[in-house]
Parts: sequence; C-alpha cells; structure tokens
Amino acid sequence: MKKLNIYFTAGVPNLNDTGKIAKLIQDSGADMMEIGIPYSDPVADGSVIQDAHTLALKNGMSIKKLFDQLLEVKESVTIPKILMGYFNPVLQFGFENFCQKCAEVGVSGLIIPDLPPIEFETKYGKILKKYNLNFTFLVTPETSEERIKYLDSLSSGFLYAVSSSSTTGKENVVLKNEDYLNRLASLNLKNPVFIGFGIKNKADFENVTEKAQGGIIGTAFVKILLENEDWETKGKVFIEGIK
Repeated sequence: MKKLNIYFTAGVPNLNDTGKIAKLIQDSGADMMEIGIPYSDPVADGSVIQDAHTLALKNGMSIKKLFDQLLEVKESVTIPKILMGYFNPVLQFGFENFCQKCAEVGVSGLIIPDLPPIEFETKYGKILKKYNLNFTFLVTPETSEERIKYLDSLSSGFLYAVSSSSTTGKENVVLKNEDYLNRLASLNLKNPVFIGFGIKNKADFENVTEKAQGGIIGTAFVKILLENEDWETKGKVFIEGIK
C-alpha cells in the first residue's frame, strides 16, 4: 500500500486550526502529515504556500504556539507528524531545545531543506538521535547518484524526492519523470522514497508512486484551506479521493 503524506502550513486558515486539520488528515485516511512552520522568506515554495506562510504569520503563529497546539492533540493524532521548516527560525529557537520540544509533543521527524548535510553530519545529527527524531533530506532529478546515496545514508524515515526542479505548486511540473523514478528505484536505497511537488489528484498520486513508496501533497491541500470557507468538508473529500 502506497503511503500518503499531506502537508499543511500551521496557522491557516486561522491561528487555532492546527489540531482540527491534523485530526482531519488522520481521519480522512492519510498515513502521515507534514506541518509547515511559517517563515517570512520561504524560498523553495510557490505562491500558494508563500501566501499561507504570510497569512499564518499575520495570524500570530510561532514555533512556541505550534508546540502548544501539538501537545493538545498528542494523544488523539497518532499518525506520524513531521515538522517542515527553514533552518533560521529553528536556530533562533535553539536547535536542541527545538528537538526536545518535538519529542515532548509527539513529533516523529523533521525536514529542514536548507540544513547542509555536512552540518547535519558533524553537529546536528547526534542531537536528533538523542531525541529519537527522524530527519529527511531532499533529492531532485539533478542530484547525482552518488549524492542520492549519500543523502539516503543520512536520512531516516523516508527520502524526499522532489518531482522536478521547481518551487512547490507549479502547474507545469513534469510528474512522470520516468528516467528519474527508474533511477531512484534501481539504487536500492535504505529509506522508502516519497515523491513530492505537483501532485494534485488521485491520478497524479498513482502515477508517481508506481515505483516509489509514497507521495506528498502540499499545495493542492493548502489551496483548499485558503480558498474555501467549508475547508473541512472539502479537505476530507479531497484526501479520501486520493486514497
């Protein structure tokens, strides 16, 4: 069974919706979730998720607030919860302090796209291990096989394979990059491979997970949160429709 991972930005549409959204994702049949930590300069993200970051910050979302919200749903939301964010706010919070809080509130792993692998190896990896947190690196179609293997060796939980070299949510993303997906499948990686960026529906999900173990949907779900007053019904129907 292929795994479905749903991303949302914490703090949208309203500041205190985090727990409600996390429950919705779980109850609609997703296997795990990524929760985005809002940041003022989300460079890897397309306009939809950038708008979500802007709104979340305007709503007053902070790392501390997010930890409080996650603690409230620690017992009721039991599928894996992964925090995704940029390195700067995590560093400002204090890296070890951040990891300790993650462990306390039931977070199982982190994705910090701009944390350099060498820094992870020499400094931060052991802190993550201390708090039993997985860490996921990203690879793209341009990443060499040698580097894919290296990043896979550092990662735990899963390896995040970006479907194309663009920002999130691009309309013209080449989802079925046969060579790339075949290459990933042939490398005998230690982690399951999850494909992300550009998956909008069931057909996309089935397409990219033919040779991968899972898919990550972000922009299409965040769009529902931002654009629909009745996002709870629409979000549920959307996730159930993928699975």
